[in-house]
Amino acid sequence: MTTERTPLTLAVVVCLTMLPAISRAAHAGQAPSQLPQRVLDALNAKFPRAAIEKWTKETEKGKTIYDIEFTAGGRKAEADIAEDGAIQNFETQFDAARLPKAVTDAVARKYPKSTLKEVLEVTEIKNKKEVPGGFEIVIETAGRKEVELTIARSGKILEDSGPRTAERK
Repeated sequence: MTTERTPLTLAVVVCLTMLPAISRAAHAGQAPSQLPQRVLDALNAKFPRAAIEKWTKETEKGKTIYDIEFTAGGRKAEADIAEDGAIQNFETQFDAARLPKAVTDAVARKYPKSTLKEVLEVTEIKNKKEVPGGFEIVIETAGRKEVELTIARSGKILEDSGPRTAERK
């Protein structure tokens, strides 16, 4: 009888251990249909063929914002859209070879011998007009750590996540 309980006990322990991971995965995989209609309408008006990959609901400055990651026209993109459907900003995949020299110089100064992994061009929405912002850049440092930077077109580093273990995809 004891030997029969051991596999059952082991199975229960494994299941209980995995519950938090299963819960997180279910949240990350929420269906686009769970987004408010105003948010979906705003995304589809700006990016008609957007294929949503994942989204999260956040609160920024007391406002509910939906951070949506998607592809549009074969390019990676992200958008922050308020609950009322107002697009706050969006980011679209950008060719690293076209980065302004001030931006590439800033990366090289801060993280010598790093490798660019991903570049997104940021566009802010101010007074209902699109205003070019900076760039969100993911690099891998010479020490094989991943860093996410936000850099203004002038080369000023606006945000730096600091080195963290690079994710393998």
